[in-house]
Amino acid sequence: MNDTPMTMTQKILAAHAGKSAVHAGELIMATLDLVLGNDITAPVAIGAFPQFGREKVFDRTKIALVPDHFAPNKDIKAATQCACMRAFAKEQRIANYFEVGHDCGVEHALLPEKGLVTAGDCIIGADSHTCTYGAVGAFSTGVGSTDMAAGMSAGETWFKVPSAIKVVVTGAPRTWVSGKDLILHLIGLIGVDGARYQSLEFTGDGIRNLSMDDRFTIANMAIEAGAKNGIFPVDQTCLDYLKAHGAKEPTVYEADPDAVYERTIEIDLGALRPTVAFPHLPENTHTVDAIDPIDIDQVVIGSCTNGRLGDLRSAAEVMKGRKVAPGVRCIVIPATQRIWIEANREGLLTQFAEAGCVVSTPTCGPCLGGYMGILAKGEKCVATTNRNFVGRMGHIESEVYLASPAVAAASAVMGRISSPEELERIH
Repeated sequence: MNDTPMTMTQKILAAHAGKSAVHAGELIMATLDLVLGNDITAPVAIGAFPQFGREKVFDRTKIALVPDHFAPNKDIKAATQCACMRAFAKEQRIANYFEVGHDCGVEHALLPEKGLVTAGDCIIGADSHTCTYGAVGAFSTGVGSTDMAAGMSAGETWFKVPSAIKVVVTGAPRTWVSGKDLILHLIGLIGVDGARYQSLEFTGDGIRNLSMDDRFTIANMAIEAGAKNGIFPVDQTCLDYLKAHGAKEPTVYEADPDAVYERTIEIDLGALRPTVAFPHLPENTHTVDAIDPIDIDQVVIGSCTNGRLGDLRSAAEVMKGRKVAPGVRCIVIPATQRIWIEANREGLLTQFAEAGCVVSTPTCGPCLGGYMGILAKGEKCVATTNRNFVGRMGHIESEVYLASPAVAAASAVMGRISSPEELERIH
């Protein structure tokens, strides 16, 4: 046993701080492997960049700029934001700038796909869902735009070392239960501030029954429990993913057996049911078999949370041979250009179109009320996105219900919040 036992997150931070050990609550300076910004947050960082006294970014290969929130440009302001980021990327010769249509995508799906994140990395991004990369065993967390500017300049930033919650995952999920159901269940259990400034560290034999798409979804929504980050062990499934996507050599860290956790939570995958988060917080969760009928106006399948190929396959399987209910708008958004191409190759996009869906180019669009699916007063939407705050997808009197791709697809067909099991019984 170590004199200073550490969690997985603490070990990564210690290594990047050049220290043999760190402890919860300690303030450290840590080197960065990647700094990320998008078309909403990067322009603010670019404006602040000159204040740090350097003409050039610390490493042009370790900056990623992704126009995805209001891109393709929805209006003049969005175009101006993207133009600012595009000009900075050209001036600084940023290696990882991803233009619309050119290997583009929603940032948190795109970066792992491009092999830009790997196990053991320390990553910041001016977007709260940067915690997604914990799925591949990295420490990754969201920061403000000024912190992004400082990171681009110096290649390092400060952290307060987080304490941790251990989430022990056991068993295997039933049909139609996914990573989205697990993370919604967890958030419903501990609340949106239940892991405030803590690391959610997932472990247990059940991890092997979670796909990488599941893990990305779970890590992505760690922030919705208030967590500093979410992180998974680096197993063979993870290593295979990293190799397949050309990531650099991983550095594998494991928590010490005597690492200190604030609490331990056990989740049996076999006991989970398809779960929905009601307005207006992700913690307001209900299993679909325990709710009264709720008619809906719109369904959104996509986002950095659930726009990956596995998500589209799940939704397509539910919709196969069926039609979207009259009066319901169903919008499908593959998270990256590569996912769009592969989904098209598999016939999924044609299947969605024939079912009565519209298929978009990759964009965050509706998730944050940008475009491609804004809600009017009184409208209700089932979405595979990550947040359902008041006014998140449009009018302050609209409602967003968070769910998995399978539940979203079943709801689109039924015209009300439903599950694939119910759909199969009726259709």
